[in-house]
Amino acid sequence: RLIPGQRSRTVFYRSNEPHGLKHNPLNALVIPRPIAWISTMDGDGNLNLAPYSFFNAVAYTPPQVMFAATGVQPPESRMKDTVANIHVTGEFVVNFSTWDLREEMNITSAPAPRDVNEFALAGVTPAPSTTVKVPYVKESPAQLECRHLRTIELLSTNPAEPNRMVLGEVLGIRIDDAVIDHGLVRYDRLRPIGRL
Repeated sequence: RLIPGQRSRTVFYRSNEPHGLKHNPLNALVIPRPIAWISTMDGDGNLNLAPYSFFNAVAYTPPQVMFAATGVQPPESRMKDTVANIHVTGEFVVNFSTWDLREEMNITSAPAPRDVNEFALAGVTPAPSTTVKVPYVKESPAQLECRHLRTIELLSTNPAEPNRMVLGEVLGIRIDDAVIDHGLVRYDRLRPIGRL
Protein backbone atom coordinates (compact mmCIF):
# COMPACT_ATOMS: atom_id res chain seq x y z
CA ARG A 1 0.00 0.00 0.00
CA LEU A 2 1.26 3.53 -0.73
CA ILE A 3 1.90 5.54 2.42
CA PRO A 4 0.74 9.19 2.01
CA GLY A 5 3.61 11.69 1.84
CA GLN A 6 6.17 9.12 0.67
CA ARG A 7 7.60 9.05 -2.81
CA SER A 8 8.39 5.33 -2.89
CA ARG A 9 5.98 2.46 -2.50
CA THR A 10 5.89 0.68 0.84
CA VAL A 11 4.32 -2.67 1.63
CA PHE A 12 2.69 -2.88 5.03
CA TYR A 13 0.54 -5.68 6.38
CA ARG A 14 -0.55 -6.80 9.82
CA SER A 15 1.13 -10.08 10.71
CA ASN A 16 -2.22 -11.85 11.09
CA GLU A 17 -3.40 -10.80 7.60
CA PRO A 18 -2.48 -12.11 4.11
CA HIS A 19 0.51 -10.28 2.64
CA GLY A 20 0.03 -11.10 -1.04
CA LEU A 21 3.72 -11.83 -1.62
CA LYS A 22 5.08 -15.02 -3.15
CA HIS A 23 6.72 -16.31 0.08
CA ASN A 24 6.61 -15.40 3.76
CA PRO A 25 8.59 -12.13 4.00
CA LEU A 26 9.63 -12.87 7.60
CA ASN A 27 11.90 -15.63 6.26
CA ALA A 28 13.40 -13.19 3.75
CA LEU A 29 13.99 -10.39 6.24
CA VAL A 30 15.46 -12.21 9.25
CA ILE A 31 18.70 -13.43 7.64
CA PRO A 32 21.00 -15.17 7.70
CA ARG A 33 19.71 -18.04 9.82
CA PRO A 34 22.10 -20.97 10.13
CA ILE A 35 20.57 -24.42 9.82
CA ALA A 36 21.02 -26.57 12.90
CA TRP A 37 21.12 -30.24 11.88
CA ILE A 38 20.04 -31.68 15.21
CA SER A 39 20.77 -35.24 16.25
CA THR A 40 18.83 -36.83 19.10
CA MET A 41 18.16 -40.27 20.53
CA ASP A 42 15.06 -41.72 22.14
CA GLY A 43 14.99 -43.75 25.36
CA ASP A 44 15.57 -46.99 23.44
CA GLY A 45 18.64 -45.67 21.60
CA ASN A 46 16.88 -45.03 18.27
CA LEU A 47 18.51 -42.14 16.40
CA ASN A 48 16.87 -39.08 14.87
CA LEU A 49 18.38 -36.34 12.68
CA ALA A 50 16.49 -33.25 11.49
CA PRO A 51 17.26 -29.70 10.29
CA TYR A 52 15.93 -26.54 11.98
CA SER A 53 16.39 -23.07 10.50
CA PHE A 54 15.03 -21.19 13.51
CA PHE A 55 18.36 -21.58 15.34
CA ASN A 56 21.00 -19.38 16.93
CA ALA A 57 23.40 -18.79 19.82
CA VAL A 58 21.86 -16.75 22.64
CA ALA A 59 24.52 -16.50 25.41
CA TYR A 60 28.28 -16.77 26.02
CA THR A 61 28.68 -17.65 29.72
CA PRO A 62 27.67 -20.40 29.90
CA PRO A 63 27.30 -20.84 26.13
CA GLN A 64 23.67 -21.46 25.18
CA VAL A 65 21.77 -22.04 21.95
CA MET A 66 18.13 -22.18 20.93
CA PHE A 67 16.09 -23.69 18.16
CA ALA A 68 12.38 -23.58 17.47
CA ALA A 69 10.30 -26.53 16.34
CA THR A 70 7.26 -25.26 14.48
CA GLY A 71 4.53 -26.67 12.31
CA VAL A 72 2.58 -29.90 12.01
CA GLN A 73 3.37 -32.60 14.55
CA PRO A 74 3.56 -36.33 13.75
CA PRO A 75 0.07 -37.87 13.94
CA GLU A 76 1.09 -40.38 16.63
CA SER A 77 2.70 -37.77 18.90
CA ARG A 78 1.97 -34.43 20.49
CA MET A 79 5.44 -33.13 19.59
CA LYS A 80 8.09 -33.56 16.92
CA ASP A 81 10.49 -36.48 17.38
CA THR A 82 13.45 -34.16 17.99
CA VAL A 83 11.72 -32.37 20.88
CA ALA A 84 10.23 -35.57 22.30
CA ASN A 85 13.68 -37.23 22.30
CA ILE A 86 15.29 -34.22 24.00
CA HIS A 87 12.65 -34.34 26.73
CA VAL A 88 13.44 -38.03 27.34
CA THR A 89 17.27 -37.91 27.27
CA GLY A 90 17.98 -34.26 28.11
CA GLU A 91 20.57 -34.10 25.31
CA PHE A 92 21.06 -33.11 21.69
CA VAL A 93 23.84 -32.26 19.25
CA VAL A 94 23.81 -29.38 16.78
CA ASN A 95 25.68 -30.47 13.65
CA PHE A 96 26.48 -27.64 11.25
CA SER A 97 24.96 -27.90 7.79
CA THR A 98 27.42 -27.24 4.98
CA TRP A 99 27.30 -26.93 1.22
CA ASP A 100 28.90 -30.36 0.87
CA LEU A 101 26.16 -31.93 3.03
CA ARG A 102 23.19 -30.05 1.56
CA GLU A 103 21.65 -33.11 -0.14
CA GLU A 104 21.96 -35.29 2.96
CA MET A 105 20.50 -32.52 5.14
CA ASN A 106 17.57 -32.08 2.75
CA ILE A 107 16.82 -35.82 2.92
CA THR A 108 16.42 -35.55 6.69
CA SER A 109 13.95 -32.65 6.37
CA ALA A 110 11.22 -34.96 5.03
CA PRO A 111 8.68 -36.30 7.54
CA ALA A 112 9.57 -39.86 8.50
CA PRO A 113 8.00 -42.38 10.90
CA ARG A 114 9.41 -42.35 14.42
CA ASP A 115 11.29 -45.65 13.93
CA VAL A 116 13.22 -44.44 10.84
CA ASN A 117 16.92 -43.72 11.44
CA GLU A 118 17.62 -40.54 9.47
CA PHE A 119 21.39 -41.08 9.77
CA ALA A 120 20.97 -44.25 7.70
CA LEU A 121 18.36 -42.64 5.44
CA ALA A 122 20.77 -39.81 4.54
CA GLY A 123 23.84 -42.04 4.39
CA VAL A 124 25.78 -40.19 7.12
CA THR A 125 27.78 -41.68 9.98
CA PRO A 126 26.85 -41.44 13.68
CA ALA A 127 30.00 -40.88 15.73
CA PRO A 128 30.31 -40.98 19.54
CA SER A 129 30.11 -37.60 21.26
CA THR A 130 32.33 -36.68 24.21
CA THR A 131 29.96 -35.03 26.71
CA VAL A 132 26.57 -36.50 25.71
CA LYS A 133 25.31 -39.95 24.69
CA VAL A 134 23.70 -38.65 21.48
CA PRO A 135 26.02 -39.20 18.49
CA TYR A 136 27.08 -36.46 16.08
CA VAL A 137 27.28 -36.48 12.28
CA LYS A 138 30.87 -37.51 11.51
CA GLU A 139 30.81 -35.83 8.08
CA SER A 140 29.88 -32.42 9.53
CA PRO A 141 32.93 -30.21 10.26
CA ALA A 142 31.55 -28.72 13.50
CA GLN A 143 29.22 -29.72 16.32
CA LEU A 144 27.80 -28.36 19.57
CA GLU A 145 27.08 -31.01 22.22
CA CYS A 146 24.18 -29.73 24.32
CA ARG A 147 22.29 -30.36 27.54
CA HIS A 148 18.60 -29.45 27.50
CA LEU A 149 17.76 -26.47 29.72
CA ARG A 150 14.07 -25.88 29.01
CA THR A 151 11.39 -25.86 26.36
CA ILE A 152 9.15 -22.82 26.05
CA GLU A 153 5.68 -23.06 24.53
CA LEU A 154 5.28 -20.12 22.14
CA LEU A 155 2.11 -18.59 20.77
CA SER A 156 0.36 -20.56 18.03
CA THR A 157 -2.76 -19.87 16.02
CA ASN A 158 -3.42 -23.60 15.53
CA PRO A 159 -3.28 -26.19 18.36
CA ALA A 160 -2.32 -28.86 15.78
CA GLU A 161 0.75 -26.79 14.86
CA PRO A 162 2.40 -25.73 18.14
CA ASN A 163 5.51 -23.58 18.27
CA ARG A 164 8.17 -24.61 20.79
CA MET A 165 11.54 -23.06 21.56
CA VAL A 166 14.19 -25.41 22.95
CA LEU A 167 17.13 -23.98 24.91
CA GLY A 168 20.34 -25.90 25.51
CA GLU A 169 23.64 -25.36 27.27
CA VAL A 170 26.64 -26.09 25.07
CA LEU A 171 28.81 -28.59 26.96
CA GLY A 172 31.32 -29.27 24.20
CA ILE A 173 32.34 -27.87 20.82
CA ARG A 174 34.01 -29.98 18.15
CA ILE A 175 35.64 -28.37 15.09
CA ASP A 176 37.46 -30.19 12.29
CA ASP A 177 41.02 -28.89 12.14
CA ALA A 178 40.67 -28.59 8.35
CA VAL A 179 38.46 -25.52 8.78
CA ILE A 180 40.80 -23.79 11.27
CA ASP A 181 43.64 -21.53 10.13
CA HIS A 182 45.91 -19.72 12.62
CA GLY A 183 43.36 -20.20 15.41
CA LEU A 184 40.40 -18.87 13.39
CA VAL A 185 37.48 -20.68 11.77
CA ARG A 186 37.72 -20.14 8.01
CA TYR A 187 34.21 -19.79 6.62
CA ASP A 188 35.44 -20.41 3.09
CA ARG A 189 36.52 -23.86 4.34
CA LEU A 190 33.50 -24.49 6.59
CA ARG A 191 31.12 -23.48 3.76
CA PRO A 192 28.05 -23.22 6.03
CA ILE A 193 24.59 -22.96 4.55
CA GLY A 194 21.60 -21.18 6.01
CA ARG A 195 18.19 -19.74 5.34
CA LEU A 196 18.57 -16.68 3.12
